[in-house]
Amino acid sequence: MDMAATNDIEKKRMHPHKFVLWIAMGSIVMMFAGLTSAYIVKRNDGNWLEFPMPSVFWYSTVTIIISSLTMYLAQKAFKAREMARYRSLISVTAFLGVLFAVLQFVGFIQLGHQNIPLFGVKSNPSASFLGIITGLHVLHVLGGVIALIVIFFRAHRTRVKSYNSVPVEIVGTYWHFVDILWIYLFIFFNMVGTG
Repeated sequence: MDMAATNDIEKKRMHPHKFVLWIAMGSIVMMFAGLTSAYIVKRNDGNWLEFPMPSVFWYSTVTIIISSLTMYLAQKAFKAREMARYRSLISVTAFLGVLFAVLQFVGFIQLGHQNIPLFGVKSNPSASFLGIITGLHVLHVLGGVIALIVIFFRAHRTRVKSYNSVPVEIVGTYWHFVDILWIYLFIFFNMVGTG
């Protein structure tokens, strides 16, 4: 086998880290599919409190969509070796991820002010499901923020300049995934969900 054929095979092969990421994302999809299915089943049992989603969840949705755009632009900047632009866009993406989590928390506080506790003796299953499902999603977003911070610091290293795009592609794929996952959950809660 000649060298060109070997290089073609290597290019077609999926990087092991990307493969693991796709397996992990498949598991996460199954978990959220199970939780939203359980939500529907429990909703039909009765004793279900109908309440509108706090408006701050709309703002958090716009925030995470914008963060997906900044992540896309960061990936393009990295591939073009525009490192200053890449660092700025990764920073904005991480900031928007944290802002998303803060806005979700504000939404939970607003529900508490409406006497709709998410957990505890006085909570209703509808509010508890909302808290568990959105809380799990926020944890996945914060995991993505940590990954963004790691690749941000890698981009600032002065000793070793690596232009390997695999870590950036992995973080970008995961970030777009949590964005799409939130859009699904947001539509679910507004159409099937809380009221």
